[in-house]
Order: sequence, then structure tokens, then C-alpha cells
Amino acid sequence: MRHEKAALLLDLARRLASSAEGLTLDEMAEASGVGRRTAERMRDAIWDLFPQMEELPDGAAKRFRIGGGLGGLFQAPTTEELLELSKAASALQASGAAPRARTLETLERTIRAAMRSTSLARMVPDLEALVQSEAIAVQAGPRPFEDEAMIAVVRQALMAMKRLGFTYHGGSRPGARREVTPYGLMFGRANYLVAAEDIGGERGAGEPRNWRLGRIRDIEVLDRMAAPPPGFDLQGYANRSFGIYQEDVEDVVLRILPASAEEALSWRFHPSQRVAPQPDGSVVVTFRASGMRELAWHLFTWRDQVEILAPGGLRALMLEELELSRSRHARRPALSVGAGGKRHG
Repeated sequence: MRHEKAALLLDLARRLASSAEGLTLDEMAEASGVGRRTAERMRDAIWDLFPQMEELPDGAAKRFRIGGGLGGLFQAPTTEELLELSKAASALQASGAAPRARTLETLERTIRAAMRSTSLARMVPDLEALVQSEAIAVQAGPRPFEDEAMIAVVRQALMAMKRLGFTYHGGSRPGARREVTPYGLMFGRANYLVAAEDIGGERGAGEPRNWRLGRIRDIEVLDRMAAPPPGFDLQGYANRSFGIYQEDVEDVVLRILPASAEEALSWRFHPSQRVAPQPDGSVVVTFRASGMRELAWHLFTWRDQVEILAPGGLRALMLEELELSRSRHARRPALSVGAGGKRHG
């Protein structure tokens, strides 16, 4: 068996051992990127290697899983897997997400501790060399507020399906006490609790809102049951907006000029985007999203290489932002900065 086939088989075995409910043949085929007949042959080969694999009925289909996990010989991570885990922890640390970075660092230590000493000794020199040769490029932007204790309370409420109470220093009633039904957490340039405020004693009566974690104080889990409505999709909710602000969803059409068309073809403006090359060498990008102000801010980075074809409100907003910036910088600065960075009135 070629090395590639062995690696594919081992990866599928890991998936079968790590799944509590097991995988169907179709799920095996999708996970491995093969056809159903190939997935059947892979399943049979894994069954020969791991006789403890179980077959579980699931209606008309069948699920398969390897109970009890795999032996240490088959579970040792690769150098590349440990490298990416280390880089992910470094990226979180650089972005200001120290609590989540520590979680990944703890996971890395746990994995190393579970490895055989001979395997670890062979891997460490290569791993250290790769860690030193790859770096995380830190992007300019706000450092998100991330409090480990607060996130733990939110997660406790989500797992127990309980309401949350907190004082919120923002919104239309700064400093007011709020009771909400938590839907989830969104991490990004700023971190938010997604929750529906309980109005008049009715749980989750309001629409979900984004509550900035840095403005929440005195948070607690309340002894009252609450859960998101059936079918709520947090990722789908997040994808509605270009950034973090949830507004009316609009059809966006952008034209990227030929000089930047190649970059646009590899750029992701939005998860729902469609990219269409044009006969003149330009590229038209279309997607549906809200958060037009954040989109306008992003389009500044494309300078004169982008044209907003729709919606008209986004064009007007872009012109407004440009005018505000132009009027500010057309004035003489109130303070001048001399040599050595000293300010002069």
C-alpha cells in the first residue's frame, strides 16, 4: 500500500475513534474525499486492523465507530500537527486572546506528555526548527477583551441551558441590569455574547443582539432555564454581517479593476460571495450581508481599485466616510510635532 493510502486510512481510523455517534459510509467518503465504494473498502481494511470497530444501527443507515480509541502507536501526532497547534496558540496570544491561547498550550503539553519518549525525542529538533522559522504576522486593530472567568460563566450557562444576568455598560441604558437567553459567543476583532434580552419576564422575547464582553460586569448564571430557539445557527447568524454589526441584509456588488483582479480572485470578502471574471479583465464580486459601515472601512484598503456597484447606500456611506476623512486632514493640525516627537502648540 502506498504511503498516501496508508495515511488516508489512518486518518479515517482516527475519525472513527474520535466520534461518539460513529460515521456512516457517506460521511466516511466525504471526510476522506473518495467515492462510496472506496469508502467501503477502507472500512473493511480498518475492520481488519481494528476488530473492535462497532456497527451501530441508525434507521435505514448504519454507523461505524472504534470504541475505546486507538493504541498510542496509532495516535502519535505528526510534527506538522504539533507545529500548527503551537502556531494557533501563538496567533491567539498575539491577538490578545490569552485565555484561549493558554488552553491550546495546555493541550500541546498534554499531547506531548502522552507521547512515547522515543517518538518525542525524534520529533523535538524538527519541531523547534520549524517553530523558529515560521511567524505570525500581527495585524493592526483593536485587541479584543477576553476575560477567562467571564467566558467560563457564559459557557456554563450555555451547557446548562440557563439564563444569564449582568450589568451592561453600553447600549441605550448604560449601567442597567439585564437578563438574557444566551445563544453563543463570537470571537473576532472584538468578542461578543450573542443573546436575546428577556422582556417582561418572557424568555428570549427579543431578537438576538451582540453584547460586547468588555462592557459586561457582574455576570452570573441564573437559576432559570433558557435555550436558543430550535434551528438557530450561530455561524449562519454571524455570516449575515460583513463584520460584527447586525443590520438589514443587502445585496452587495463590487467591481475590482483589472490591476487587482488576481488578488481579488484569492480574497474572501464574505462567506457567501460569488466571484465572476469579466471580459475586460476586472472581477465582479457579489454577496449578501449587513454591516455596510464596516464594509466601507474595509474597502478603504483597496484604494482606487474597487467600484461599488450596489447598494446605493454603501456608495453614499463610502463618500461620507471619505469626506469626513478629507475634511479632517485638510485642516491645519491643532498641534504640530517637531523633531524627537515633541508636540508644539
